[in-house]
Amino acid sequence: MLKNLIAKAGVKAAMNPIADDMKRVDAMIHTSLGSGIHRVTEVADYITSSGGKRMRPALVLLISKALGYKGDQDVFLGAVIEILHTATLMHDDVVDDSPMRRGRPTANEKWDNPTAVLVGDFLYTRAFQMMVSTGNLRAMAEIAAAANRLSEGEVLQMDNAHDPSLSKERYYEVIERKTACLFKCAAQIACSIANPPEEQEKALCDYALRLGYAFQIVDDILDYAGDAATTGKNLGADLEEGKVTLPLIYAMQRASDSDRALIEEAIRKGHGDFDRISAIVRDTGALEAARETTREEAARGIEALKAIPASRYRDALELIINYTVERNK
Repeated sequence: MLKNLIAKAGVKAAMNPIADDMKRVDAMIHTSLGSGIHRVTEVADYITSSGGKRMRPALVLLISKALGYKGDQDVFLGAVIEILHTATLMHDDVVDDSPMRRGRPTANEKWDNPTAVLVGDFLYTRAFQMMVSTGNLRAMAEIAAAANRLSEGEVLQMDNAHDPSLSKERYYEVIERKTACLFKCAAQIACSIANPPEEQEKALCDYALRLGYAFQIVDDILDYAGDAATTGKNLGADLEEGKVTLPLIYAMQRASDSDRALIEEAIRKGHGDFDRISAIVRDTGALEAARETTREEAARGIEALKAIPASRYRDALELIINYTVERNK
């Protein structure tokens, strides 16, 4: 409970220095997604008003300001990366047949799969229209590369599904592409407008990757240890899709032969006794081992931040990564 209170206080404190700019990001997202087609506007408004942590635009703002940037392109690029991220979520929900996200029906559940895919395409293309309007070739290149890598990550995850032999190294290959690469992209586009020395940019990209790794691992932990009302999504979805995540990898390493066989069978079939498997994951210490991995990633990220000057923005970046490790939703 205390850790959760610290985490909540931490993220609020982290957002304080950029609170006004985050409001501008939200307003820009809303105005940028207007369309002459009513259904497009309706779905886009629904999906972008469903909450979310806005971690990626927050990174763009905090990193650019930590580097001394004084203009307003960080707000614009923050809106771009959040729209792109939202598009990927819409497509992921269709692929995973997810009925719920952030405590509300997904677009594919509320409307249908074709609507969700096509409006997701609209968000993708609008993000690229906005990006081109900046004339920032570096930012365009980084965002395009990240979008491509995100798609690779989803395909790689599908290729790895139902394979209980998946290693920690292969798991990291997936989460780098499906999650961490967009965090790194936020750092890169912030650097594209702030122009820091190469050493600082490299350190900030490392920080962002570590944050992305920790963020995804915690998501995977919450699939076994979370509360559906809090996380806003159905528990056990990863197991049903045959996804081998870090908690399962650690559990299989530590479990008895019979328990390991039970987990392996559930992974191959894409279903099993979720309550029993969750208990194995807890009892083997796999959840705490996975959480400790996130703490190690956070420590590396905080160490990387030492490459940039001390400021309230750097402090906020440290708070965000600590919040990520302890969050419960």
